[in-house]
Amino acid sequence: MKFNKIILLLFLSSVLTSCLVSTAAKVVTTTAKIGISAVKGTVKGVSWAVKKAEGKIDEDRLNGTWKVIAVYNGTYEQFVQDSDPANNFKSECGETFEVIEFKSKKGKFQPVHCQSEKEDWVKYKFEFGKNPQTKNKENYLKYNSSNYISIIDVTSKTMVLEGNLMQTYAFSGGKLYMFEKVK
Repeated sequence: MKFNKIILLLFLSSVLTSCLVSTAAKVVTTTAKIGISAVKGTVKGVSWAVKKAEGKIDEDRLNGTWKVIAVYNGTYEQFVQDSDPANNFKSECGETFEVIEFKSKKGKFQPVHCQSEKEDWVKYKFEFGKNPQTKNKENYLKYNSSNYISIIDVTSKTMVLEGNLMQTYAFSGGKLYMFEKVK
């Protein structure tokens, strides 16, 4: 009888231990995924934690005027892999800055280069799904029938977009745009 109790206790002990180990492993891998997917840094005095949005973003978050803090010379995937992404940022305006204004209710945006050269308003369509250009399921804007801008993430204060958004940067490889909300 004592022998059966000992065997039962050993069996229950091993089952509980394996449950604890597997739960701890899940916690560790989840924490690692969160730590890896959010790239943190400071660009021009603005702290960033860039992470690709999971799920659909509310289109109204785009609304307003945003100033370009920095343009990363590469894609989001390259940014995530970069050991020192701050060294690959650039800005071409010196003391002034670039601005983009979104009017989400009308479905249009307007880039303004170095606060002086206004471009025409561009109509866009906001979508969530498989982006035809990147082949990833994500939030994106489609404009001029065949151009796409990936929306990496938008908060109340910051926004990160990827694509051929401003011609002055596109020719030199700039693809990832970091914005700060102006109003």
